[in-house]
Amino acid sequence: MKKTILLIEDNEQNSYLTTFLLETHGMNVVTAADGATGIDLTKKILPDLILLDIQLPMMDGYAVASALRKIESLNQVPIIAVTSYAMVGDREKCLAAGCNGYIEKPINPETFVAEISLYLTV
Repeated sequence: MKKTILLIEDNEQNSYLTTFLLETHGMNVVTAADGATGIDLTKKILPDLILLDIQLPMMDGYAVASALRKIESLNQVPIIAVTSYAMVGDREKCLAAGCNGYIEKPINPETFVAEISLYLTV
């Protein structure tokens, strides 16, 4: 059965690359360009995994992750921060906001799918 990934990403090039990589590996990708839309879509589609950019317009990824973690039906859905924030403490800040994992941008197309697959349950 195809896994459904929700990608919350405002950069079109990043969204295109990520979607291409995931769909090439047989996954269904739903995209949202901002946090509020991402939260609404998450409630509707109940994805298997959420890929979350941290630097989003209006509502940053930290706020999105915190809001998603308050929705009981989403408690088991892994949230992976995919971000260019790579300073000391950024990973910990993502995890404290409710993310289960952290991947730095730019992503490595050769390893990206394997990295997120670790968070997908069979």
